Amino acid sequence: MAEAELTPRAGQTRAAIVEAALRLFRETGYEATTMRAIAREAGVSTGNAYYYFGSKEELIREFYARNQAEHDAACRPVLAAETAFAPRLRGTLRALIDVLAPYHSFAAKFFKHAAEPSNPLSPFSSESSPARDAAIALYTEVAEGSSLRLDPGLRARLPELLWLYSLGVVMFWVHDTSPGCAKTYELIDRTVPLADQLVSLSRLPVLRSTLAEVVSIVADMRG
Repeated sequence: MAEAELTPRAGQTRAAIVEAALRLFRETGYEATTMRAIAREAGVSTGNAYYYFGSKEELIREFYARNQAEHDAACRPVLAAETAFAPRLRGTLRALIDVLAPYHSFAAKFFKHAAEPSNPLSPFSSESSPARDAAIALYTEVAEGSSLRLDPGLRARLPELLWLYSLGVVMFWVHDTSPGCAKTYELIDRTVPLADQLVSLSRLPVLRSTLAEVVSIVADMRG
């Protein structure tokens, strides 16, 4: 059931089910957690839990949606303050890791399912398209709101390329055991200037054809 259709009380119940699911996913793992256990943790009947969410996969998609909304909100200060592309991208990626931080302890177990191409939890699946589209829209704002002069051929595809870049950062974060995931933040700080240089140089004839080929490959592989 869509959240916009709920009464305040029903909205609280739905939120309680999501919070209970995330607690159990962290504590016992995604596979070991059942809808019955989630309902018990949330203090509702199993039937009531299924009324709001038809499966654990639907709960994870809600997790995606909530994370994306939190990420969008966390980016507002940097997007409002910065016009240069690199600080906007760096701030957006750092905000993503900040938002994900509470879930680091169970991320590796969870993302092994998300990495399976046929799994509905995959970020590339049709079921995940709302969160994916929202993320790409955010990276559109990162680029379009900057002072960056973009090659026309790159402009349309850049947001998706930035989203794919963010997935790479997330996968590094999943396996980052450094204190406070410091290496992930370092990865962001060291690779964003490279991304900025590549995008800025896209207008040069010597690199235009190479970048066009990269864009074409991504388009073909995504179908």
